[in-house]
Parts: sequence; C-alpha cells; structure tokens
Amino acid sequence: MTATRTPTPTEDRLEPVDLGYRQLRLGAGPIAVSVRLRSAIVGAAVAAAVLVLGILGLGLGTYPLSPDAVVRALLGGGDALDRTVVYEWRLARVIAAITLGAFLAVAGALFQTVTRNPLASPDILGLSNGAFTGMLVSVVVFSASWPLMTAGAVIGGLLTALVIWAFAHRGGAQGFRLIVIGIGVSAMLASANTWMLLEVELETAMFASAWGAGTLNGVTGPPLAGAIACGIPLFAVLLFLAPQLRQLDLGDDVAAATGARPQLVRALVLLAAVGLVSISTAVIGPVAFIALAAPQIARRIARTPYLSLPLAALVGALLLLASDLIAQHVLPVTLPVGVVTVSVGGLYLVVTIVQEIRRRA
Repeated sequence: MTATRTPTPTEDRLEPVDLGYRQLRLGAGPIAVSVRLRSAIVGAAVAAAVLVLGILGLGLGTYPLSPDAVVRALLGGGDALDRTVVYEWRLARVIAAITLGAFLAVAGALFQTVTRNPLASPDILGLSNGAFTGMLVSVVVFSASWPLMTAGAVIGGLLTALVIWAFAHRGGAQGFRLIVIGIGVSAMLASANTWMLLEVELETAMFASAWGAGTLNGVTGPPLAGAIACGIPLFAVLLFLAPQLRQLDLGDDVAAATGARPQLVRALVLLAAVGLVSISTAVIGPVAFIALAAPQIARRIARTPYLSLPLAALVGALLLLASDLIAQHVLPVTLPVGVVTVSVGGLYLVVTIVQEIRRRA
C-alpha cells in the first residue's frame, strides 16, 4: 500500500494556479516549447497586421500601387517599374521599420524585466541619447562612415549605461531612483548634442539634426543589412539566456538555487539590450517611446503576468511601421517618424506614471 503524502501549507501556496490559459506544446523531447494559446493567437493577429501595413506602406506614395500589384512585384512579377518602386524605393524603409521597431521593443522589454520597472526603457534612461551622442561624435570628429558611426553609437550607449548604473547602483538600481538618474543623464546628453550641432558646419548640422529627430528617410540597403547582421547574434544570445531570464522573476536567491547566475545573466542581457538600441540609433536615430510602450502593450493584450519578447517584438514592429505611415501619409505635412512616436508616447507615459503612482499608494 502506497502512502499518500499530504502537502504542507507552504507547498500548497507554491503550486501553480490554473488561470484558464490553454497551452500549445510544440515539438518533443528537450526542444519542446509550450506556448500560451492566447499569446499565440494575439501574436498571429499582430503579425498579420504588420504584414497588411507593410504591403500598404509599399503601395502608398507619389506612385501608388494596389496591394495585388505590390504582391506581384514582391514575387518577381508585374511591371518593371512596379518592381523598381517596390524594391529600390520603398522596401528598405518598410523592412527598417519592422526590424528596428522589433529591436527597440525587445530592448525595452529586457530593461523592464531586469529592473522590474515599467518605466525603465532605453529612451527614458538616456541610452538612446547616449548612442546618438557617440554617433554624433564619430560624424563630427572623424567624418565617419556607417560602420564607424555604429561603433560610436554602441560605445556611447555602453558608456551611458555604465554611468547611469554607477550612480544608481549605490541605492539599488531599481525603482524611481534609476529613472530619475536616467532622465538627468539624458538631459545632459541632449545639451551636449545641441552644443555640438551649433559648433559644426551647416551641412553636417542639418544632416545630424534630421537624424536626431528619428527618421526612416534615406534608409538604404547596406546599413540596414549591417544592422540586421549585428542584431542576429544578439538575438541568439537572448534566446540562450531566455530560460535564466525567466528565473530572475523569482528573485536572485531562488534563481541562484536553481542554477542560474543572476549577476552574469543580468549583465549579458543589458549588454544585448544596449547593443540593440545602439544599432537602431545608428540607422534611424533616437526614436522614442517604442521601447517604452511596446512591451507593456504586448503584456496587456496577451494578459500574461510577464513580458514576452517575441510578442513585444511584433508590437514594436507594428508601432513603428504604423507611426511611419502616419508621418508620411496621414498628416498634412511629412514629419520624421520620431515626432509621431514622441507625440503618442508622451500620452502613454503620463498614463503609465499615473497608474504607477496609484499602485504604490
């Protein structure tokens, strides 16, 4: 006769609670992955929206194309002029909006996960401004090409992250202390950027100012391909660290007891996030609020207690692509995409701050 073990009250509290989510199990053996059914459905819907907006973006412009003409051109059919418009004029811009929007959203999700603060995004903390400062120095001092500009952006972002962490770590790098220090550093960097723009030649200043607003204008294939090539290894690192990153939600002590190395994982994740932000900034400039809003929007529409990196990436791609279409075709005048994201993101930031204050009250 087998004895039945009665769980203690503590063990009973630690049992997972069934919240009514159905899960899909993909694969078998050690590579099997469980996916929440709602997250999968929401992700598919967001991906479909990205596809629709992408086709719309390829068709809108001074030479309009119907959706079926766009699809035919993408498949190698249709008129030669249609293929030229799609491949040479518009495709790089749409791909940049999708990929770099995903980069920014994933970076924001990583910062918010590690710091456990919904306001901890690269643009709020000043990392985007730091990356732009590094890129601006490479342009002003060295008249750099895109590879050196990217290196300058990465160095600027890393140095900014180190400065913020050094000041905030003394009191614990969580909570509003980190946010306030990041805002202060961001303001200082913005002032330095303005001073540099006032001191350089007019042509360089106009080029850098347009870039500093955050724009997809002038995105070409080689820089975009380089950005994607640099981002793929970072995503590979994050894929490897994903299980340990989830363990950090349980606290450092529990994570360490289950085999994770919290400090190393946190450092590698933040380095990858800074790299994604810096790469994006080197191509399209500092685009604000995508990194802040996309992860939280993804969490709310999926109704999950944690941030999903794939869903955040899809939402980030959708937000940046939609913002660019608004900046190009909806408003009476054509604006940089960063102006649209700032306008919409400012309202989101106010709502988030009010909710955070109410939660802490």
